[in-house]
Amino acid sequence: MLSRQFVRENPDAIREALERRGIDDVGFEDLLAVDEEWRELKSRGDDLRHERNQVSNRIGELKREGNEADAEAAIERSQQLKETLQEIEARADELEADLEQRLLELPNVPREEIPTGQNERDNEEVRRHGFETARELPADVTPHYDLGEDLDVLDFERGAKVAGGGFYFLKGDGARLEHALVRFMRDLHREQGYTEVFPPIPVNTTAMTGTGQLPKFADDAFRVGARNDQPYDDDDLWLCPTAEVPVTNMYADDILLRDDLPIKHQAYTPNFRREAGEHGTETRGIARVHQFNKVELVNFVEPDDSDDRLESLVAEAEAVLRRLDLPYRVVLLCDGDLTFASAKTYDIEVWAPADDMAHGPDRGGRWLEVSSASNFEAFQARRIGLRYRPERHESAEYLHTLNASGLALPRVLIALLEYYQNEDGTVTIPETLRPYMDGQERIEGHDPVGESAVGAGKRE
Repeated sequence: MLSRQFVRENPDAIREALERRGIDDVGFEDLLAVDEEWRELKSRGDDLRHERNQVSNRIGELKREGNEADAEAAIERSQQLKETLQEIEARADELEADLEQRLLELPNVPREEIPTGQNERDNEEVRRHGFETARELPADVTPHYDLGEDLDVLDFERGAKVAGGGFYFLKGDGARLEHALVRFMRDLHREQGYTEVFPPIPVNTTAMTGTGQLPKFADDAFRVGARNDQPYDDDDLWLCPTAEVPVTNMYADDILLRDDLPIKHQAYTPNFRREAGEHGTETRGIARVHQFNKVELVNFVEPDDSDDRLESLVAEAEAVLRRLDLPYRVVLLCDGDLTFASAKTYDIEVWAPADDMAHGPDRGGRWLEVSSASNFEAFQARRIGLRYRPERHESAEYLHTLNASGLALPRVLIALLEYYQNEDGTVTIPETLRPYMDGQERIEGHDPVGESAVGAGKRE
């Protein structure tokens, strides 16, 4: 959330930020009008309270002087002032609630240094890694969704049977590989100084609002016990869309000390999003699904440290792909592709070679976002009331929050299945993951079960 003072003092900067983001439906001019009327009422209310105090004092003086007529007139005026004040305060309360809601719908201001653009095509590539030493690939790389079914490690049909489209089963070595990735990431981030937490999976409306998921992205979330289009309140629960929500809100309404900072938390959770499976060609396979696992990195820092921390955060997430020897790139998001709460974001995109396969990222394959590393500055902290004291005797101020995925697992799994597959249809397990899979070096597949397997042909 942007502060009222910042909005009042920098309306042109807000207008420019909205234009850069391509947003024109937040009613910013109406917000300014509501704020102006609220301030006028507050000022008028202060004047009337001052007059009422003077009248009250005058009533006592008039009674002591025996001037009953003037005292009665003063009492009548005091009652008029009271009634007028009640009307003004009631209207001011209505305006303040409206103003708070409008501020919640106002996105963060993009940093000046990020690229100007409308969408992901305008993002700026910062660096690539791993292509100089890339392994030799089969002449035709099989897409993960076909290979996963051939090896019987992915089962989309049975996933849809129990939960609907956008859900799937991981089986056998596929499930073991997923668990291995989670354990590896947790160990790596522990080496990087992260304290692990395991948060609640349901989160309430207050928490979702605090990190910016509500009200903007209500339609994308899984709500517990009610339809998304019904009114909701602070007691409602939602399935966790990202561990950013519960972990950031751990410290809601707290005042930390400088000695507490920086705080670095990591959290593994399953995550749930409706929007994830609704992007055309992405619906095939596990690139966009409604449930996915992720290890999240959440940082709390002093404002002066957040720029440097963002760069370090990107490097910490990159380390996962470097140790897995997966080719990837880092891009700086343009203002039009920036998320609602972020002031600056880097995406880390792993290379999945199967689509339109050739021999390099410019001749085939596709980029899959596996992490967004964002600096929210004080935007989330102000929404959740999280502050810190630079010194114990100093006034509390809002700190900065940052987060990144370290990493989102379905897409990492896609890259592993496609990049590490062999001519014979097996998949080599990266050396980094072998200790987490009891030394296993390859995924060779399993025999499918049931009558449907007969037509597909069981392995002999």
